Amino acid sequence: MARPITQLPKAHLHLHFTGSMRHSTLVDMAPERGVHLPQALVEEWPPRLRATDERGWFRFQRLYDIARSVLRRPDDMYRLLREAAEDERAAGSGWLEIQVDPSGYAARFDGLTATLELILDAARVAERETGVGIGIMVAANRTKHPLDAKALARLAAQYSGRGVVSFGLNNDERRGRALEFEGAFRIARRAGLLSAPHGGELGGARSVRECLDELAADRIGHGVRAVEDPYLVERIATQEVTLEVCPTSNDALGVFEEIEHVPLRWLFDAGTPIALGADDPLLFGPRLAEQYEIARTVFGFSDPELAELARMSIRGSAAPDALKKELLDGVDAWLATPPPQ
Repeated sequence: MARPITQLPKAHLHLHFTGSMRHSTLVDMAPERGVHLPQALVEEWPPRLRATDERGWFRFQRLYDIARSVLRRPDDMYRLLREAAEDERAAGSGWLEIQVDPSGYAARFDGLTATLELILDAARVAERETGVGIGIMVAANRTKHPLDAKALARLAAQYSGRGVVSFGLNNDERRGRALEFEGAFRIARRAGLLSAPHGGELGGARSVRECLDELAADRIGHGVRAVEDPYLVERIATQEVTLEVCPTSNDALGVFEEIEHVPLRWLFDAGTPIALGADDPLLFGPRLAEQYEIARTVFGFSDPELAELARMSIRGSAAPDALKKELLDGVDAWLATPPPQ
């Protein structure tokens, strides 16, 4: 029998703040907050999604915004991060890098700075209660003006070394190219933050290339469509840029027609560093441990290969060096333990 995935130490580097919410928590909180949930977020959950056209992306974004609207009180933010950390611990994750755009909550929590400080405090409390290390990625929205991204980068830079560990760029690549946000990422990099923009999801190889050329990406959210250019994949492997691959998300949003078509095996065999991620389990269903199970059952990853996926997620993280060593030692111990009979 195979070794238990949930006992394999790992890091989770691609998880969105609202999207990390438990479905049960959303259903529980919505009536108390006066939010009416559509059937797609209740009986028909997880919703059927498709984001390869504008209408499909709009529906995905609308469901996400409805879910975000239930987070109205400081206690809600503490609950979300505590439960996210609990879920990470259950999956065997020792480090969580959760990404958030503070501007999405600023109107409710007295502005950008107060919102980020609230999230950072909630992360510290969740760390103490669960033992899971948490770093915050401040992520700009590529559908907004690049000046908004610069404002977020300056804010993130102020909290570098105080809980903020990376700077990202999310939302629909078709509506904002990476090169437009070079100034914001320059600010973040100067402050010592990792560069981790989304690319190569709804956009093709050019999107990935711009993340490398213009944003000096240390990691790329998704990046799977780099396979459209084999030379680009070779470059990613050579530069050791970690791709945050989210199989369930790629399947649900129609990036690939079937989950078997996600190029996880292809990228791994090409030497590309990979960190498996769950993206938005609130809308897609499966969480981190399930992504490793998919690697095992759908793509045929052996236990030594799963261990290497875990190692790559840890190495690509912004976790403190001591925690990285602890987790990497744990991966070796997992692999050295005989599988149950």
